[in-house]
Amino acid sequence: MNPSAVEATGRLRPWDPGNESDNAGNGAEITPGELEAWVQHALARQQALIESLLRATGPRTAENTLRPYDEAIATLSAAGSQTALLDSVYPVKAVRDMARSLTQKVAEAGTALSLNQDVYRALESMDLESEDAVTRHYAKQTLLNFRLAGVDRDQETRDRLRELSDRAIALSLLFGKNVQESRKRVEVSSGAELEGLPPDYLKNHPPDEHGRIALTTDYPDMQPVMTFADNPDLRARMFHAYNTRAYPENRQVLLDLLRVRQEVAKILGFDCWADLATANQMMRSAANMQTLIADLEQASRQGAEKEYAMVLEFARKRHPGLTGIKSSDRGYWYEQYRREAFDFDSQSVRPYFPYSQVEKGVMETAARLFQVRFERWEGARVWHPSVSAWAVYEGEHLSGRFYLDMHPREGKDKWFSAAPLIPGIGGRQLPEAALICNFPGGGDDGLGLMQYSDVLTFFHEFGHLMHEVLGGRQLWAGVSGIATEGDFVEVPSQMLEEFFHDPKLLGSFARHYQTGEPIAEKLVESMNRASAFGRADWVRTQLFYTSYALDVHRLPIEDLDPDTLLEQGYRRLMPYEWAPGNRMYASFTHLTGYSSNYYTYLFDKVIALDFFSQFDREDLLEPSVAMRYRKAVLDPGGSKPGTELIQEFLGRAQNMDAFARWVGVEFESPRGAEEENA
Repeated sequence: MNPSAVEATGRLRPWDPGNESDNAGNGAEITPGELEAWVQHALARQQALIESLLRATGPRTAENTLRPYDEAIATLSAAGSQTALLDSVYPVKAVRDMARSLTQKVAEAGTALSLNQDVYRALESMDLESEDAVTRHYAKQTLLNFRLAGVDRDQETRDRLRELSDRAIALSLLFGKNVQESRKRVEVSSGAELEGLPPDYLKNHPPDEHGRIALTTDYPDMQPVMTFADNPDLRARMFHAYNTRAYPENRQVLLDLLRVRQEVAKILGFDCWADLATANQMMRSAANMQTLIADLEQASRQGAEKEYAMVLEFARKRHPGLTGIKSSDRGYWYEQYRREAFDFDSQSVRPYFPYSQVEKGVMETAARLFQVRFERWEGARVWHPSVSAWAVYEGEHLSGRFYLDMHPREGKDKWFSAAPLIPGIGGRQLPEAALICNFPGGGDDGLGLMQYSDVLTFFHEFGHLMHEVLGGRQLWAGVSGIATEGDFVEVPSQMLEEFFHDPKLLGSFARHYQTGEPIAEKLVESMNRASAFGRADWVRTQLFYTSYALDVHRLPIEDLDPDTLLEQGYRRLMPYEWAPGNRMYASFTHLTGYSSNYYTYLFDKVIALDFFSQFDREDLLEPSVAMRYRKAVLDPGGSKPGTELIQEFLGRAQNMDAFARWVGVEFESPRGAEEENA
């Protein structure tokens, strides 16, 4: 590794002490002061690089202008990503609080850079005719993003935009903090209330001296209750607790954030934030997004209504007089229906999915698919003893590193995500990333029997990880790894999900934790048939989230009531009985991340399934297709537009055929974005 790359932020990782010690790998201790000093050094390095760019003499070239700019971006990226990581995962609250403050400071430096007219003019004046296509693409996208930030406005307008951007950053971080720290508890008075839950769940939740059992809204506690608990009152209480996290505090935070975003969009000449947020995406506009939603809503309606009617009829056999299915009972009744209709009890596969075996199996699958190998990164410093560190090799060549932080703990972020940490730069700096998840296992629940949906999520997140590492060898940090358009990011992750359904692949690692017997092909086939039921309902759920994210960023803020909008959207798109008091939006952190662009999941599902259709179902790991996919889609990172990546792998524009087969309906392709991108 080039020493100058290390100098970009002093030590590349704030949790590295700069030397090895006897307890390396057991959890590095960081003080708030040390973290602050590390970030200050990174900011000084970034500023020095920008000053060197502006001092350059002679004709503006990629080497004397784009290179120092890119190194400055790499420095900010590494500093911001790693402080955000520590905000999400570090066990000491004082360090998390400092990390959050520093994340804001780094983001504010990024805003200032995006509004720096001298830098913009320097980049704009580069002569790139003799440069390669990747460099020209990077420069074009960079200049577009400068303009979308408002760099070409007058000083007074830029000052206001900077003020608004800094305010939006602070509000987004506060929203996330409130969710992260809002772990709620549901108290159970007796074991009888837990009937239907798996034996290992009961074992891991013993009663206290008063006979009471405390459950939390952490995912490994919440999800089994919503799926297996026979007690409808318990399901309702857990549903309410989970969907009121960070309420009421985040209601006003969200409204303030939306108000800021709306003003930014108006200043920049857009009708609404959603138009601004899609201007540099494949989708291109809020109108195209609305067309996608309308087409998928129409296409999925009949299938979703049929699925619901079948489940309701089944539930009425057990509870005559039932008029409808409550929101809190949805997961339970789908599970019960699948048991009868498909002879599949999802608890039956949990013994085959202890966490340690799943981790090993997912990594072995990725290693064979992408022709890499993973080795423990011995001596690596980590932020918590439960975190493992890994190195990625191709032959003897070290390609990147990653961390796995996979189980819940107090103060840790409660969701599932992949976090880029250090952007890769070909020949200069290795990419690093982390998975932040909340699977069963770790702590008292060392075995960690996983539901099949958990295993699917593991494949999904590992797809992000591979994209970041394998795509992290670009000439420029700004197009390295997952730095594609934001609405292409979920393609590799959703594509890798599909490998979970292959009986032969699962049989290679899914073994009963007590007997060692591999999972039977017949059981996997039953699981696949059962899990396929409800896909139209899944589409409707995604449309509900997508519509809400769009509507709160499209409607005038003076007319916006997030509670009313949530209920109206739910009643319009979902067949289940609305649960009064549902404040899901208060913990819907995608509203701060993807903002209006939650459509990405549905949009990318279409592309991912089209990609997966190219693989041989008899041998998914067949190397010729796998490597063609890797070289066409993953290895380029963000060095090409998403439409080019699609064209190069498929040999054509994407279509809806594979998605139609997957969801079980026939319909015309969405209009708008697809036609525009064809």
